[in-house]
Parts: sequence; C-alpha cells; structure tokens
Amino acid sequence: MEARVAAAQAGPWKSWVEGRDFLGGSNFIQTGQGADRGEDIEMTGATVADQDFMAAARQDLPRLIAEVRRLRGLLNRANGT
Repeated sequence: MEARVAAAQAGPWKSWVEGRDFLGGSNFIQTGQGADRGEDIEMTGATVADQDFMAAARQDLPRLIAEVRRLRGLLNRANGT
C-alpha cells in the first residue's frame, strides 16, 4: 500500500462534482495543490460515491499506514520486542 501511495500523484486530492461543488463542466478529482498540483483525473462510469472514495483514499491511506505502524510499535513495546 505504501508503495502505491508513494507512486500516486501528490495529495491532497479533492473530488469536484458538477452541481454539488461547481456549475458547469464534468466531475473530476483535483490532485495536489500549489506547486504540487498534478493532472486532474476525469472518470467515466464512476458514481459520485466512487469518485469521493478515490479522492479521499489519497489522504486516508497514509493516515491508516501511520496508525498501523503506531499500533504495532505499541504492541512491540508492550511485548518487549
């Protein structure tokens, strides 16, 4: 998972849905911000929920990986390893 996160375009990613977040255009995922701004990702066939999930995963996965590492560290310390 960590390798896939590292290989993906820089975050944060934001889901933009026409009619919900702006008027006109098509739904897309904005990647990065400022100098780290990457190419927008446009999709066909994805539901709004799918697109929101994919955009959020760019932020969620690094936090999940960090939490798993933190918890493993606590377990290792508790077990004396």
